[in-house]
Amino acid sequence: MKNTRVVLLRHGQSVWNKENRFTGWANVPLSEQGEAEARNAGVKLKEQDFQFDACYTSMLDRAIKTSNLALEQLDSLWIPVQHDWHLNERHYGNLQGLNKAETAQEFGDEQVHVWRRSYDVEPPQVSDDSKYYPGNDRRYEGIDHSQIPHGESLKDTYDRVLPFWNGTVVPNIESGSDILIAAHGNSLRALIKYRGLEFNFEVRHSLISSGHCHFFENNGWLLEP
Repeated sequence: MKNTRVVLLRHGQSVWNKENRFTGWANVPLSEQGEAEARNAGVKLKEQDFQFDACYTSMLDRAIKTSNLALEQLDSLWIPVQHDWHLNERHYGNLQGLNKAETAQEFGDEQVHVWRRSYDVEPPQVSDDSKYYPGNDRRYEGIDHSQIPHGESLKDTYDRVLPFWNGTVVPNIESGSDILIAAHGNSLRALIKYRGLEFNFEVRHSLISSGHCHFFENNGWLLEP
């Protein structure tokens, strides 16, 4: 059986990352630094002789563009790329668009820490008429509204990502494909937690830097320096 490899790549810095805003499912672009980070990730993967048979990414532009920029460095823009909402970032509800420091000043550091890092606490929910409710975005027209979040905890994100991993990605890995997954901090943390690298306490506090990779082969993790 082929020795398959899977790379988890967090998107490069977004404009709202740069402005220290809660982003979630808001569709904001990469910053100039973020585009450079995505290209650099592709360069590093090429230096380590990675070649991919398929790529999975979210429905959000910052992850999609990261995958494209990285694959371009690998001369692999031709490989099949699947976009799926299950890989989207955690939905931050009514916190989306707010500056994190200003939100902490208004609600207190402890409350913001609970919203950001608790495993099973959801943020304040958006209403159905909010511009941040995904049900009003044509990207998600084909999704049952009962599945569309108004705001998610880390646990909700974990429960959303894992069925996609097991039902879609794993069969491709088992067929011998090398896979690139370009997604978001919290959706990738869900996969890292599932793979056994971290447990509940640690996944609340761990951070994946923008434009950085985690990869594994033969059920063992190798982390990018």
